[in-house]
Amino acid sequence: MDLQWLGPVVGLSSFLIIGMFHPIVIKTEYYTGTRFWWVFLIVGLGALVAALLIDNVALSAIVGVFAFCCFWSILELFEQKERVRKGWFPKRPEKNKK
Repeated sequence: MDLQWLGPVVGLSSFLIIGMFHPIVIKTEYYTGTRFWWVFLIVGLGALVAALLIDNVALSAIVGVFAFCCFWSILELFEQKERVRKGWFPKRPEKNKK
Protein backbone atom coordinates (compact mmCIF):
# COMPACT_ATOMS: atom_id res chain seq x y z
CA MET A 1 0.00 0.00 0.00
CA ASP A 2 1.48 3.33 -1.09
CA LEU A 3 0.73 6.40 0.97
CA GLN A 4 -0.24 9.57 -0.88
CA TRP A 5 1.51 12.51 0.77
CA LEU A 6 0.33 15.24 -1.59
CA GLY A 7 -2.99 15.80 0.19
CA PRO A 8 -1.55 16.11 3.70
CA VAL A 9 1.33 18.31 2.50
CA VAL A 10 -1.00 20.71 0.68
CA GLY A 11 -3.43 20.62 3.63
CA LEU A 12 -0.74 21.43 6.17
CA SER A 13 0.70 24.14 3.93
CA SER A 14 -2.77 25.68 3.54
CA PHE A 15 -3.24 25.66 7.31
CA LEU A 16 0.13 27.37 7.87
CA ILE A 17 -0.39 29.96 5.11
CA ILE A 18 -3.84 30.90 6.39
CA GLY A 19 -2.46 31.10 9.92
CA MET A 20 0.35 33.34 8.69
CA PHE A 21 -2.04 35.77 7.01
CA HIS A 22 -4.19 36.30 10.13
CA PRO A 23 -1.61 38.39 12.01
CA ILE A 24 -0.40 40.02 8.78
CA VAL A 25 -3.87 41.44 8.14
CA ILE A 26 -4.24 42.61 11.74
CA LYS A 27 -0.82 44.31 11.80
CA THR A 28 -1.31 45.85 8.35
CA GLU A 29 -4.62 47.41 9.36
CA TYR A 30 -3.19 48.55 12.71
CA TYR A 31 -0.17 50.35 11.23
CA THR A 32 -1.40 51.48 7.81
CA GLY A 33 -5.17 51.15 7.74
CA THR A 34 -6.60 49.89 4.46
CA ARG A 35 -4.55 52.06 2.11
CA PHE A 36 -2.19 49.22 1.06
CA TRP A 37 -4.85 46.72 -0.01
CA TRP A 38 -3.42 46.89 -3.52
CA VAL A 39 -0.18 45.25 -2.31
CA PHE A 40 -2.16 42.11 -1.49
CA LEU A 41 -3.69 42.29 -4.97
CA ILE A 42 -0.35 42.61 -6.78
CA VAL A 43 1.33 39.87 -4.72
CA GLY A 44 -1.71 37.65 -5.20
CA LEU A 45 -1.74 38.17 -8.96
CA GLY A 46 1.99 37.43 -9.12
CA ALA A 47 1.53 34.25 -7.10
CA LEU A 48 -1.42 33.22 -9.27
CA VAL A 49 0.64 33.60 -12.44
CA ALA A 50 3.49 31.67 -10.78
CA ALA A 51 1.09 28.87 -9.76
CA LEU A 52 -0.04 28.58 -13.38
CA LEU A 53 3.55 28.27 -14.59
CA ILE A 54 4.93 25.84 -11.98
CA ASP A 55 5.16 22.25 -13.23
CA ASN A 56 5.25 20.59 -9.82
CA VAL A 57 1.66 19.87 -8.75
CA ALA A 58 2.28 20.20 -5.00
CA LEU A 59 4.23 23.45 -5.29
CA SER A 60 1.70 24.87 -7.76
CA ALA A 61 -1.14 24.07 -5.33
CA ILE A 62 0.70 25.65 -2.40
CA VAL A 63 1.50 28.81 -4.37
CA GLY A 64 -2.13 28.89 -5.53
CA VAL A 65 -3.32 28.75 -1.92
CA PHE A 66 -0.93 31.60 -1.11
CA ALA A 67 -2.36 33.63 -4.04
CA PHE A 68 -5.95 33.24 -2.93
CA CYS A 69 -5.02 33.99 0.69
CA CYS A 70 -3.67 37.30 -0.62
CA PHE A 71 -6.97 37.97 -2.39
CA TRP A 72 -8.98 37.00 0.69
CA SER A 73 -6.79 39.29 2.81
CA ILE A 74 -8.08 42.29 0.86
CA LEU A 75 -11.58 41.58 2.13
CA GLU A 76 -10.29 40.79 5.61
CA LEU A 77 -8.37 44.06 5.73
CA PHE A 78 -11.58 46.05 5.27
CA GLU A 79 -13.46 43.79 7.68
CA GLN A 80 -10.66 44.29 10.23
CA LYS A 81 -11.19 48.03 9.89
CA GLU A 82 -14.84 47.48 10.81
CA ARG A 83 -13.90 45.23 13.75
CA VAL A 84 -11.60 48.00 15.06
CA ARG A 85 -14.42 50.54 14.65
CA LYS A 86 -16.69 48.31 16.75
CA GLY A 87 -14.01 48.09 19.43
CA TRP A 88 -13.30 44.37 18.99
CA PHE A 89 -9.62 45.11 18.25
CA PRO A 90 -7.44 47.95 19.54
CA LYS A 91 -7.16 51.12 17.53
CA ARG A 92 -3.70 52.57 17.01
CA PRO A 93 -3.32 55.76 19.03
CA GLU A 94 -2.79 58.83 16.89
CA LYS A 95 0.34 60.86 17.45
CA ASN A 96 -0.16 64.28 18.97
CA LYS A 97 -0.36 66.87 16.22
CA LYS A 98 1.40 70.17 16.86
